[in-house]
Amino acid sequence: MRNLKKYCSSITKYSRLLTREVSIGDLPLGGSYPIRIQSMTTTDTMNTLATVEQSIRMISAGSEYVRITAPSLNEAQNLLNIKNELKKRGFNNPIIADIHFTPNAAELAARIVEKVRINPGNYVDKKKFQALEYSDSEYSEELERIRERFTPLVKICKEYGTAMRIGTNHGSLSDRIMSRYGDTPLGMVESALEFVRICEENNFHQIVLSMKASNPQIMVQAYRLLINKMFEERMNYPLHLGVTEAGDGEDGRIKSSVGIGTLLEDGIGDTIRVSLTEEPEHEIPVAISLAKRYSVRDKHDPIIAIDDQPNNPFIYERRRTFEISNIGGETVPKVIADFSQSSIVEPSDLNCIGYTYNSTTDKWNISDQSSDFIYLGNNDLSFEIPSNLKLIYNYKKWISIEDRSKGFPFLKFEEYNTKLSLSFVLNFIQLNIHDLFNKEFINLANNPTIVFILTTENIHGMAEQRRVFFELIKKNISNPVIIKRNYLFDEFEYFRIYSSTDLGALLIDGFGDGIWLCKSQYNHLYEERSAINRTSFGILQATRTRISKTEYIACPSCGRTLFDLVEVTNKIRSRTEHLKGVKIAIMGCIVNGPGEMADADYGYVGSGIGKITLYKGKEVVKRSINAENALDELIKIIKNDGNWFEPTDNL
Repeated sequence: MRNLKKYCSSITKYSRLLTREVSIGDLPLGGSYPIRIQSMTTTDTMNTLATVEQSIRMISAGSEYVRITAPSLNEAQNLLNIKNELKKRGFNNPIIADIHFTPNAAELAARIVEKVRINPGNYVDKKKFQALEYSDSEYSEELERIRERFTPLVKICKEYGTAMRIGTNHGSLSDRIMSRYGDTPLGMVESALEFVRICEENNFHQIVLSMKASNPQIMVQAYRLLINKMFEERMNYPLHLGVTEAGDGEDGRIKSSVGIGTLLEDGIGDTIRVSLTEEPEHEIPVAISLAKRYSVRDKHDPIIAIDDQPNNPFIYERRRTFEISNIGGETVPKVIADFSQSSIVEPSDLNCIGYTYNSTTDKWNISDQSSDFIYLGNNDLSFEIPSNLKLIYNYKKWISIEDRSKGFPFLKFEEYNTKLSLSFVLNFIQLNIHDLFNKEFINLANNPTIVFILTTENIHGMAEQRRVFFELIKKNISNPVIIKRNYLFDEFEYFRIYSSTDLGALLIDGFGDGIWLCKSQYNHLYEERSAINRTSFGILQATRTRISKTEYIACPSCGRTLFDLVEVTNKIRSRTEHLKGVKIAIMGCIVNGPGEMADADYGYVGSGIGKITLYKGKEVVKRSINAENALDELIKIIKNDGNWFEPTDNL
């Protein structure tokens, strides 16, 4: 009987998902080959020298494949000049032509480069946001039209030994697919598989698949469902992973790590591209850091196997818990800041976790990214804290405090005893997977005052912690759970990428009522503590489990881009970053713009040289206005909707 939930080799024992080997020039992927790294040029494809120079910078940074846009026949033809110049300079890295609306450009490029990428949502189909109704026979006729238009490219690829990526983007599902499957991961999967089946009819199997979205939750669900469907149809094509329009800076890295890392944790993925609104060579170190983590992952400590996964991996459903003192239940996940390494805590120390004290007014300024709890360990606090901030002490310290109502006790599992004098309101008990299977655990289960702090020392820690959540669900144990991870890295970049992967993967599956991130070694205590706080809220934002700031869905630049994405994104951010919960899409061209903006509140899209089209959701509000006025016009639209407020101090 087919496992309806199966999407990887194992959810408890790490192993790469075995996929078909696909030849891409002299650098194949899939099978037992390592995870390949790639990026995409941002230059004008007709500018041969600029594209070659940027390609070399990407290759030098570690990009194994170089993707270049070819929006028309002219650009497709110029790929030959680019390829020859790269070879002349000693670079033989495979080139991938990125095609969207122009089948004839794809057919030309397939004769020149090692791989072509086509988007099934706009290669033959159209997207005009029209609600179309198809009978089964009419739908079949549309598929036949696609078969006739797509088959020539398949035959050319087969003749020239050119690989093909069939890359679905959530933002560019066709009206035909939307009419039958809706705006869903299933629609993304079927959009690609329709094209795969045509390839297989022509005995062509040099195929790579991708399911990209700007929302990591949708992206992960789509990839999992794709694999499940491939199992059903006896397919095993390799997978290209990426979160599209991830943005820039910390947010872009966190969002990419949440989406890509969640899949890598389950052995899924044969090549990855981190899409940042930055120079392409900046993407490579992030991708390399994500991939190299799994080179020794199969040596992890054993995790207790499970026969039936108790949650549905293809949809988001938060684990049901009861609420304790504003933790769990329907409340947003909480953030715990660790101050146990500080010998003395001063009011100014709280600045880094979102609290600023104004001595003149004797009030606290509380940001939208302010931690909910502080773990003090054995430390004292000599000043009055904001009322919404709660304290956590080690049990022996807490029991010695005169007014215990000002904090809550923290105990390790082995310290817990039913005869201890605990808080009548809230107690934090730290445990790991072994404690869960200890016979004494029954004394804690469903205790209405206990929140679990879940830890792990396993190098396959996400899977081990996920296994704990599976067991809690199976045993109908509803205590809230805070996910705690401690990292040993000196470099903060690793901390950010790996914590985003580990905690993000659990939150995407609906697991966790809070997060507690620790770093064993602090090189700069205040700065790194501040960065940990930003990372914590960034993870919650990326998983859509707690919104604390404006979200920018900003595409990476490429040769199709009609303005400087980095400059424009920074301008828009500087004037709108105080709009908590508002999602703004910034797109360099129209390829994915309207679709991705269906997930955003407002859109800013390049529609011509010096021209911008503004969207509200997926509807055009102002078309082809001058770029110098576009930001002011965008703000007017936000104001007219009642979603604008002036930035002020939150006292």
